[in-house]
Amino acid sequence: MPKILIVEDDPEMGRLIARGLAAEGHETTVVDTGVDALIAVSDGDFALAAIDVMLPQMSGFEVARRIREAGRSLPILLITARDAVEDRVFGLDSGADDYLTKPFAFVELSARVRALLRRDAASEKLSVGVGALRLDSLALAATMAGRPLSLSPKEFALLRLLALHVGETVARAVILDEVWGTTHNIDPNIVDQYVSYLRRKVDPKLARVQIATVRGAGYRLEENG
Repeated sequence: MPKILIVEDDPEMGRLIARGLAAEGHETTVVDTGVDALIAVSDGDFALAAIDVMLPQMSGFEVARRIREAGRSLPILLITARDAVEDRVFGLDSGADDYLTKPFAFVELSARVRALLRRDAASEKLSVGVGALRLDSLALAATMAGRPLSLSPKEFALLRLLALHVGETVARAVILDEVWGTTHNIDPNIVDQYVSYLRRKVDPKLARVQIATVRGAGYRLEENG
């Protein structure tokens, strides 16, 4: 059941959106400020965020921007009464994936949500996100807290493998087979060497992850929270 975060300071509007999405099988959480939205995103595994632009203290534009700066890749749908072209462009440049203007029919909101969830599911295997790391397998590009992270192809492949199995121990033999394509005629210590390279590049504080050594078994990527 996809979890959807609704950020709306109008209690009635928030309840209506939540009720409609829940009726379609979604699990919903409603918050009414940008600060609460950022806390919810950092603590919860949401499949999508629907964010009103006109929020007290912090606009939806700013919420979207901060979510992206934190390395979160969940789809963002901005909802607003401001329908000027420059507002839509600003919203998309802030990190939103789609933009819906008020007033709207719920069926349109529902259709936008379904489209964003389908798009995210289709890209899931190509894009891996954990902590503040994001790995784009199509472009062989990585970012850490929104900043480019320079990795060699083998470093990228190793980090992606660990990220796909976050919280699980990945054996050296599995790493050799997946990253180097073989376990034969290759020094297993090369795994340790490349893990050392990654540890120099992946800052645990910025990335919110660290590579742990599991003695006698392999390595595990752990989230710092």
